Amino acid sequence: MTKHQIEVITSVERRRRWSQEDKERLVAACLEPGAVLSEIARAAGIHVSQLFRWRKELCQIEEPRTETASTLVPVVVSEAALPASPIPSGPPAPLQSRRKRSDVTIEFGRDRRIRVDSDIDTDALGRILDVVLGRVV
Repeated sequence: MTKHQIEVITSVERRRRWSQEDKERLVAACLEPGAVLSEIARAAGIHVSQLFRWRKELCQIEEPRTETASTLVPVVVSEAALPASPIPSGPPAPLQSRRKRSDVTIEFGRDRRIRVDSDIDTDALGRILDVVLGRVV
């Protein structure tokens, strides 16, 4: 015969108050390799959605506040375009097999994000990120 631990709440207050340290401890346990969130939540006596909410609140990246609401980035427009190729006469070329599009989203916090195709040139992506993050002199 097994004994189960039972928690009896006798106070009038129904809401439990979690200290910042308790929240951080539970969120840190969620970030451990191989952690199962439902088991962590069950052991703490909370719903798994509460862990997700705490994790979202505690893992937000704070950005330094700037005085301006937006930053202008210079854009260079070049007229050097590839010449148009003549349209070949004859049967149309066979269609290339379509691959499933896959995007990568990079989030910077404060509702700022960039979405790029997964096969973007890494040098080009580096230059874009330098401009967006203000690392360009």
